[in-house]
Amino acid sequence: MFTTMFKGWFAKNQSNYNQFMKALLSDDIDAMNYYMNQIIMTTFSYFDVGQNEPERFYHGFVLGLIADQTDIYEIRSNRESGFGRYDVMMIPKIKETKKYPAIIMEFKVRNIKREEIHHYGFAFEGKKVLIG
Repeated sequence: MFTTMFKGWFAKNQSNYNQFMKALLSDDIDAMNYYMNQIIMTTFSYFDVGQNEPERFYHGFVLGLIADQTDIYEIRSNRESGFGRYDVMMIPKIKETKKYPAIIMEFKVRNIKREEIHHYGFAFEGKKVLIG
């Protein structure tokens, strides 16, 4: 249902949708920002995003964008992990990680200056840690 609904939204702008997915899978953050903003500017109203819980809106929107990736990814949403929960996780079904990396997404409302925000991702495997 979500796949059909979201694809319908992008019928005229299908290339931006495809380009967003390509950027996401290739870790091209600049392109992800560009195409996501293009999609949002041509599709959303300020009232869609809301003021109370915009994280939920964007969470659902991004789930719709990635919904048709289920042939290559197991997609999980709001699941417990450790002492908390993540927003969205994409686990590759194909173990060729160079082509299909694992992806974890967290949605946050930005209410401070961009320069004051530091982003870190911590990945653990036994006693090995990767911070990026």
